Formats: sequence, C-alpha cells, structure tokens
Amino acid sequence: MLLDIDKKAPEAFAAIDSDGNNITYGDIIALSQALSQTLPERSLMFVLTENNVGGIAWVMAAIISGNVPLILNAHTDEALLDTLLDTYRPQYIVAPAEGENADGLLTQYGYTITNLDNEPAELNPMLSHLLPTSGSTGSPKLVRHMYENIEAAALNISTFFRLTSSDRPFMVLPLYYTMGLSMVFSHLKVGATILITDLKMTDPGFWKFLKEQEATSFTGVPFSYEVLDKLRFTRMKLPHLTLLTQGGGKMPAELNLKFAEYCRDNGKRWVATYGQSEGTARMAWLPEEYALTKPGSIGIAVPNGELSLRDNEGNFITESPATGEMCYRGRNVTMGYARQRADLALGDERHGFLPTGDIAYRDEDGFYYIKGRMGRFLKIFGNRIGLDECDHILRSALSCDCATTGTDDKIIVYITDPVQSDNALQALLKAVKVPANVIEVRTIAELPKNEAGKILYAKLPKE
Repeated sequence: MLLDIDKKAPEAFAAIDSDGNNITYGDIIALSQALSQTLPERSLMFVLTENNVGGIAWVMAAIISGNVPLILNAHTDEALLDTLLDTYRPQYIVAPAEGENADGLLTQYGYTITNLDNEPAELNPMLSHLLPTSGSTGSPKLVRHMYENIEAAALNISTFFRLTSSDRPFMVLPLYYTMGLSMVFSHLKVGATILITDLKMTDPGFWKFLKEQEATSFTGVPFSYEVLDKLRFTRMKLPHLTLLTQGGGKMPAELNLKFAEYCRDNGKRWVATYGQSEGTARMAWLPEEYALTKPGSIGIAVPNGELSLRDNEGNFITESPATGEMCYRGRNVTMGYARQRADLALGDERHGFLPTGDIAYRDEDGFYYIKGRMGRFLKIFGNRIGLDECDHILRSALSCDCATTGTDDKIIVYITDPVQSDNALQALLKAVKVPANVIEVRTIAELPKNEAGKILYAKLPKE
C-alpha cells in the first residue's frame, strides 16, 4: 500500500487536530476501503479541504483507494471553483459536511461526498492526484502528480529531516498547498503523528494546542516567521520543539539569521528548503550546519535528487561558481500540466527532469542561491502568483491599459487612468487573496510597448 500505511500499527494516531479530533492509521485504511466499495474504480473527484483530521483522512483515502482527487481549499472562490468544475467535470465532490449537504453518498470525519453525475474521465494509470498551480488567480492549470512522486518525495524528505515515528509535526500549512501535502506524505511514511490546525498564530488556542501536544517540529513560509518574530517566539520555552523548517520563497536575510542563531543557541535545528509543486514540494535543502555560514542559500539537492545549471542556449554549466537557470532531476518530478479534462489521460511528459525557471548562483562549494525568476511569477507569503493571470484579471475589470510586475514582497500594478485605481486594487484583492498592503497601484501616462503591441515589462518604471 502507498507509503506502507498498512504496515503501521492500525491503532496509532496518524493525526490530531486542534478541535480535539483524531484519526488512526487504521481509520485511513478503513475510509479508503469504504471509498473503493462506494465509487466506481478510478473516479475523478474534487476534495475541498480544511486543516483538520478529516481533510487528511479524505485526501489520503482518495489517493490510496485509486481514485484521483484535485485537492482544493474548502473556501475556494466561487468563480474559480465554477471554472474548475466546468473545465474538469469531476464525478464526485468531497466537502465539509454542513446542513443539507451532509447526506451524501458517504459522510465521515466531518466531510461528505456527493455524486455530480458527470461521465467518467479518462485518467492515466500513473495519475495519483492534482494540485492547482497558481493559487486563486483563476487559472484552471493543474499539476499532474503520480504515485511514484509521492513515494519519492516522502523518502527524500523523511531522509534529510531524519524523521521517525516519534515525531509530532505541527502543521499550519494548508493541505491543498504542495508543501503542506508533502508534510503529510513524509510523516505518514515513518508512522508519525501530525498535529494539524487552522487556528491563527495569534490565537491563544494555537499555542495551547502546540504545547499540550508537545509538537516536535514547525514548518512555515517566510510570512509565518515574520508573525512568529512579532510574537517574540524566540523568548518562548518550547523544549519539545527541536526542528524549525522554512520554504515557500525567499526569507529576509536578517530574519533568517535571527532564527538560525536562535536554533543554534537553543539546541534546535534550522533547515531552509526550496521546492515547487512541479517537483512534489522540495528539491533542495540547506543542512543545519550551514545555516549560519551560508545564509540565504537553498543549499544542495535533496537525497536522490540532482541540481544543475544551464545557460541561455540550454547547455549545462559544469564549472563553479556560475549562474544560470537551475534544473532538477529526480523521481519526485511530476508528470506535467493539465489545462483541460482530456489532459488527465496524458503520460509522463517530464521524465524526471524539471527546468525550474529560476535563475540561480552556484558557489564554489556547490551550494545554490536563487537570484530571480525567468518567468512572470511571484511568490508572496508562500503562494505562487502568476502575473500574466493578474494582467488578465485587471483587463477584464478595467477600461484602461494595465500591467503588473513586482517582487516577492509586493505586486505593482500600472494603470493609465488614475480614476480606476481603487477598482484595480479591489479586483486583485478579490482574485489573489493577499493583504492590501502588498499591492501598490501606480499611474503611468502610457505603457511601453513594442511594434506588435506587446507590453515591454522591463521598461516599466522601477520607482
């Protein structure tokens, strides 16, 4: 069985949530068997999750039973969900059981499954699950994962974090987020108990749950650590918490150093990681012994993986130091994308090789540093945001020329009509679900364009 879940003690807790609920490894197997008995073989389903034990149970049971779930936020924007439903036409949908929707085909652990009466989809035999690529910007493009990716990612991550069955990871990252899902895979692989919550870090219940359950590790994105810093985390007494890990984008150097020093001084491990959904979450890690000597580095390839650089002509760069597009090779590289229902039948288009689209510097010791992106994507608070999709959203909402650019700290919107400034802000806030203070709207007389009318983003004012 996937991740050897059937070899774990059936009565052992697989997950506990902050609402006081729990599931065992035996519960996950039983739910997968119930799904196998209830649904036709290899059904396409949407699983709308919250961060609780029911979400873990249904996601894992769907995959283990041989069905193919698209894992989404239970509070996905209605317009986006409608787009996905129209594009992929799943046979079933799993959602939190509330009121009238609690009487579906099967209701367990706070979720229920409903038949949507769509025709079966043709699914590639290797296809295990699907994840969205671009957060909530409205794109129906999905990443196609296969069973081998799950096993490879779980092995890689559990190896470099040195995970064991006694670990109790504290999970605040969403299940529908690739790094959150990889936490589930890697910890179930070793028989650990996941402590999962959707409480905010400013909620006293968050800390009560973490302390009472004796959490042993915490994984966050840069924004998570910004909040922890404001809460004076480094002054707290948390003797059981021995591992802090970070991913989801570049962390401010000063903050990175602060947490690295805190871990050094308090007998804990600080491990920075790098990854993409296309690589089943993690592709590089910085061993804790280098946290202070190579701050800002994403480190080296994960176990069983390989990092490389190539130049603009596609030739691999063998010397170091060097800069180029970073590429990754490993069994955790996913099959490719789906943009329509028919793509779910496609096979493995990447064959274990992934050009990341990131420009990286490799130092003389073979450690990598991300310098920028080749494509038009930002990573804000750990969420990847497609700027081309932001442009599309704005063009639909405004009656003037517009363009977006930015950094991993801010989305910058250029418009040619100052009257529409607030409309631009509200359109993006609704679509990308980021705080208003990370969106800056600027007025410009006209957008720089070439003869063909294409926007010259590099010529937009920097200040």
